[in-house]
Amino acid sequence: MFTRSLLLLFMFKACYLTETSSQPLPGCQERCGSVMIPYPFGITPNCSAHDTFSITCNTSFNPPRPFITNNNLEVLEISLEGTAHVNNPLLTYNCSGKTDHLDVNFINTPFTYSSTSTRFTAIGCNNLALISRLATVIGGCISLCNITEPDNTCFGILCCQTNIPPSLKFINASLGNIESRNDQRGCKYAFMVDVDWFGNLTDIYEVQNMPSVPAVLDWRLSGNCDAFGPVVSMSNTTVCDNSAFCSNRSLCSCFQGYQGNPYLPGGCQDINECASSSTNDCKFYCTNTPGSYRCSCPNGYLIRGNSCLKIQENNKIRTILIGCFGGLGVLLLLFVAWWVYKVMKRRKKDMLKGVYFKRNGGLLLQQQISSGDNGNIEKTKLFTSKELEKATDHFNENRILGQGGQGTVYKGMLTDGKIVAIKKSKIINHKETEHFINEVVILSQINHRNVVKLHGCCLETEVPLLVYEFIPNGTLYDYIHDDQSEYFPLTWEIRLRIATEISGALSYLHSSAGMPIYHRDIKSKNILLDEKYRAKIADFGTSRTIADDQTHLTTKVQGTFRYLDPEYFQSSQLTDKSDVCSFGVVLVELLTGQKPITSFDDGEKCSLATYFLSAMEENRLSEIIDHRVKIEAGENQIKRFAELGIRCLNLDGRKRPKMKQVAIELELIRTSDEAPAINEASDEAPATNEVVIWDTMSMGIESGPATTSSASDFHPLLL
Repeated sequence: MFTRSLLLLFMFKACYLTETSSQPLPGCQERCGSVMIPYPFGITPNCSAHDTFSITCNTSFNPPRPFITNNNLEVLEISLEGTAHVNNPLLTYNCSGKTDHLDVNFINTPFTYSSTSTRFTAIGCNNLALISRLATVIGGCISLCNITEPDNTCFGILCCQTNIPPSLKFINASLGNIESRNDQRGCKYAFMVDVDWFGNLTDIYEVQNMPSVPAVLDWRLSGNCDAFGPVVSMSNTTVCDNSAFCSNRSLCSCFQGYQGNPYLPGGCQDINECASSSTNDCKFYCTNTPGSYRCSCPNGYLIRGNSCLKIQENNKIRTILIGCFGGLGVLLLLFVAWWVYKVMKRRKKDMLKGVYFKRNGGLLLQQQISSGDNGNIEKTKLFTSKELEKATDHFNENRILGQGGQGTVYKGMLTDGKIVAIKKSKIINHKETEHFINEVVILSQINHRNVVKLHGCCLETEVPLLVYEFIPNGTLYDYIHDDQSEYFPLTWEIRLRIATEISGALSYLHSSAGMPIYHRDIKSKNILLDEKYRAKIADFGTSRTIADDQTHLTTKVQGTFRYLDPEYFQSSQLTDKSDVCSFGVVLVELLTGQKPITSFDDGEKCSLATYFLSAMEENRLSEIIDHRVKIEAGENQIKRFAELGIRCLNLDGRKRPKMKQVAIELELIRTSDEAPAINEASDEAPATNEVVIWDTMSMGIESGPATTSSASDFHPLLL
């Protein structure tokens, strides 16, 4: 009885709201029972803006009830704000005469389920409730049993809720028991429900006694309020009234100062602001105008804004003249002071830009350009600080794409409409600007589709700025470990493609660039995915070029500790095999889905490389590979991929394959599961599948960045 009363109260409130703000098409039925049907919706033929907006009034009920014509859901209320409330049926399971399967179709209607106001809810013991779209599961929830009495909450015990995707036109809901928990106790229920209505129930389990519950729908016009239907003004190309506009949500709204139905010709009526003192602030007289109002004053008063000032009769003209000339003099003085301030400020700013340009490595960059040995570096654009401030809305926090140890990356739009990523460096010690200029020089020499493109830089700000092409889909790390996108699962085929693209780009850097380039910081967080989910290598701040006649470069150890080549860490000799080792860790991440540091149940932590090599030696590969890889990949592909990872992680750099060989092997794995593996023999030693266990107990491991640690302290890949 209580629930029935609650439903009636809900319908009464909806009816009251629509009566106060909605009208039907003139000459058409305005309501069905107690529910107002506003235009563009209509009941009888030719009373709606389009057939898809048709409402059926079922007179077999007393009073009559309206239903959506194309799917027969009962309508409780329609709002011109773009929402509607309907009675949504319940899906049941294990109940006599009931079904465990329900389809709801909003195709050929303007409606979709509201992703903000409607929730998919399930009630029952060990209940598995799923939502599907075109045979693909897109959501669901699980409600478990409880040994105590129900507590009227919906957090997974006897009741669960989940959000639904936006713009949902068709759903298929199903119920069942949780796998391995075939509990048949009691009925199970699932339904779409208005989250506010459901939250106001004193006992949520009363829903089990209802045939249907309220749900919230969104509705929109087709396209950008495209004109359709029989009623369209000759001076207006949309379905909106002449005194209305089309919003960015494809809905019509009356202009400010008007009210009514914006879909009807003449539906938006002017508001008489002068009829009430609460709608105008005139001191004396108010005159209503279309969409606004105008204030005026009686004789003997001057209007100031919307107020009236009494004019003094004595010396009135003299007072006015003194006031005018005095005001002009003050304005002139203020203008001169402002002009002097702006000139001084501009000079100071120009001088500061020159200081920043030198401090940020401008002279070093000019030296690199004048040397003539750096390919396309002369084509790198030098942006002004004003251009980049405008592009990022003055580096607004809402534009931040990500933050890291070397700086903050903002999303920006240049004056030509190009979307870019702007990296604002965190240079505390300005002696380290060499890393910044190094990244400019390196990226200016590279032209490869799997390497992030550098558009230019800005050196006249306090910290230097780099302008890259915008890569919209985040990092490979996010998709492996954080499951960033349920709409883009990282399948085995995609993992192989990404690995092949990365290896191809590294092979280009090592072998095909003007001078060999060693990246020094290959990791999944430095591999970005563009709009087509192609891999692009980023962050060349620590990269180095090497002369063709050199085999290695002795330099300060830099890179990310969990990916660092142990041989480079111990000897400080950077070779092309250092990038191969780091890439090997990325291969293992793609194969296992594990993070670079793996945690065990006992709390102990171990590097992913150690864990992987140990598992391979103990023939436990099937236990550590990612579940999706195990399902989708062939056994021969997994074996060859894992063996390639072992060769890349070999402690002896001479026994690692070159990146060109790695790229060829990955392409063979992609194209044919039966293709033979190539011989990865290196220049100085034969290839081997020997698994070396990296002892974590004897090295005295402690966390810390590789850039500040001694090579004798600890092993880099063990953290």
